[in-house]
Amino acid sequence: MADPTLTDDLFRSDSILPSAPVDDDGAPLEALHDREYRVRAFRKRDDLLLIRGAVRDQKPPGLYIDIDPEPMTIHHMQIDLEIASPSLEIVGASVGIETHPSASCPSIEGHYDKLVGLSIARGFTHKVRELFGGPRGCTHTTALLQAMAPVAIQCMWSMRASQAKRDGGMAQEPNPEQREMAWRFNLNTCHVWAEDGEQVQRLQAGGEFEPPIWAEQRMVELGLKPEAWRQRMQG
Repeated sequence: MADPTLTDDLFRSDSILPSAPVDDDGAPLEALHDREYRVRAFRKRDDLLLIRGAVRDQKPPGLYIDIDPEPMTIHHMQIDLEIASPSLEIVGASVGIETHPSASCPSIEGHYDKLVGLSIARGFTHKVRELFGGPRGCTHTTALLQAMAPVAIQCMWSMRASQAKRDGGMAQEPNPEQREMAWRFNLNTCHVWAEDGEQVQRLQAGGEFEPPIWAEQRMVELGLKPEAWRQRMQG
């Protein structure tokens, strides 16, 4: 079994983009730029998440310097957020501006200390724009922040799964307040979670969470019954 501390061995690293596009003659289009976001979440304690994110912009070999055989990194920013669970309040934050165009770029790093005390549950995107938008921050660091917040929300389920695994495979039965909190984090975040939609109305009436399609498919592939997912996640 893989060591869960060896995180580079735990996740697929192949490209998530479609195949390279081609022109009308079938020749590959010239590549001009690559932006990559990477966000990983870690359990520090039962009540504390570490969300680590990075963004990197690259130019292809030879685009700016003809004889350069290597891709050129032009931006590379990193963020660590410590987030209390289940309150989703940021209790620690650090920013590193590693590769940048101007010598003064890293001088904004300390401004991101203002993240501490914010909740990522509601209104986070608006607050980030207010505190760090435009000349109040680094464009690329702020964009990375907005990509990181949804990962913490998704980790509410992951924390339950982690606890269930350490407890022998069964989650504790959530109380009514915990059940409501679980789905309210997603309320109005997309069309599936619309407050007047079928899914939310079912949950408001006390209905069960349906297993995600990806979970059902994987369990069938492993020869398991999808109902086991509900047992594992909901007690």
